[in-house]
Amino acid sequence: MAKYTGPSCRQCRREGVKMFLKGDRCYTDKCAITRRGKVPGQHGGARRGMMKDYGLQLREKQKAKRYYGVLEKQFRNYYVKANATEGMTGENLLKLIERRLDNTVYRMGIAESRRDARQLVRHGHFTINGKKANIPSMLVSLGDEIAVVDKSKSLPKFKSLAENIDNKTAPAWLDVDKEKMSAKVIALPKREDVDFEIREHLIVELYSK
Repeated sequence: MAKYTGPSCRQCRREGVKMFLKGDRCYTDKCAITRRGKVPGQHGGARRGMMKDYGLQLREKQKAKRYYGVLEKQFRNYYVKANATEGMTGENLLKLIERRLDNTVYRMGIAESRRDARQLVRHGHFTINGKKANIPSMLVSLGDEIAVVDKSKSLPKFKSLAENIDNKTAPAWLDVDKEKMSAKVIALPKREDVDFEIREHLIVELYSK
């Protein structure tokens, strides 16, 4: 399975915005954007202010992909599906990706980052409606219940996460039971539930060419 294995902080520096890819570390003075916000590479983003329409559209797509941890082929597939769905394509795209299992786990507050959530899902620590779910790209549906496997709750990792879950705020489309470390999808995500600034119309313009 293809995946990005490079430094997360480099991605934030490339896009020039803090994307919270490393969880709580991003809130400290260790954040790479805080310490050195220049774009990686020899010229350090000297041409950033000179970007034309295509460059702006490309950077917005790359930012969205990196924020959610999705690679190009899968991201384009989401776009095709969103474009075939009634409504605004850009909003449909974001609402689709919000429903990914790894994003749902992160939004429940049971992971430090989306990358962390993806790893926990792959290792089989979660169920959907009582059935094992270990594919991060699975899309949750209305009424689904996502829960931590009982035997996983005693692991040091989940004990640590349980201590911090009260500090996390879940979106309106999830009803989280913090004691049971579970959540129920009580509504489908809306555009306003996306907790990051993404100009989705630029992504649509790029793919529409």
